[in-house]
Amino acid sequence: MAAVLPIPLDTYKLGFIGAGKMAESIAKGIVHSGVLPPSRIRTAHSNLNRRTAFESFGVQIFEHNRDVVEDSDVVIFSVKPQIVKDVILQLRPLLSKKKLLVSIAAGVKLKDLEEWAGQSRFIRVVPNTPAAVGKAATVLSLGEAATEEDGALIASLFGAVGKIWRADEKLFDAITGLSGSGPAYIYLAIEALADGGVAAGLPRELALGLASQTVLGAASMATETGKHPGQLKDDVTSPGGTTIAGIHELEKGGFRGILMNAVVAATKRGQELSPK
Repeated sequence: MAAVLPIPLDTYKLGFIGAGKMAESIAKGIVHSGVLPPSRIRTAHSNLNRRTAFESFGVQIFEHNRDVVEDSDVVIFSVKPQIVKDVILQLRPLLSKKKLLVSIAAGVKLKDLEEWAGQSRFIRVVPNTPAAVGKAATVLSLGEAATEEDGALIASLFGAVGKIWRADEKLFDAITGLSGSGPAYIYLAIEALADGGVAAGLPRELALGLASQTVLGAASMATETGKHPGQLKDDVTSPGGTTIAGIHELEKGGFRGILMNAVVAATKRGQELSPK
């Protein structure tokens, strides 16, 4: 995605239709990265807590979604999949081809988004919540009328809050099941590791800190060394040692199969959310 943007990135106005936790994570990550100042980001929400969450880092809050669309160059639909159709149809008269449209709604395909919007300058994105700390895993796919410059713009925005990939849309349900839902699986793992430490006699605060840092360090080893996870596991596992004893218990409990099943189950749910 080496296309050159027609105007500097920080001159675009970015609007979020939907001000939930995912939108907050993305907006916060973009602001903290310095790619866009908060004054260039806007959203609308009737819930005071949601409004306050965005106002806390400087995002402009408008009264209505239509105001957000009218005042934005890039519009990100970050509402629940079940209502994205109704939201887009309500805003359709304002969705001119001058505006680049983006959807992060799980399971909702580009062809449907384009039909509802009445235009196909659309990009579908699967991000995840670590965007809030600049560690997102994000995948995008371009709609029919989206240009390489459009793709470069969205890659720049989301790339500023983590790593970004481009993939065929047919893979998106599986991507959602893995990286979109995946942080929740890891949080469970961190919590369980910490509980294990407490069960073994560690203070809660120390156990949680060790568990969190261990997961962070292991992930960094996997991404930065280029070694296969199996090799990294073998590097830690000495004959007859403590690690192989722990791994044996994980294997007896079906640890790998459970994680695989979680990804497949989330993938299937994403398929179910897609309009028929």
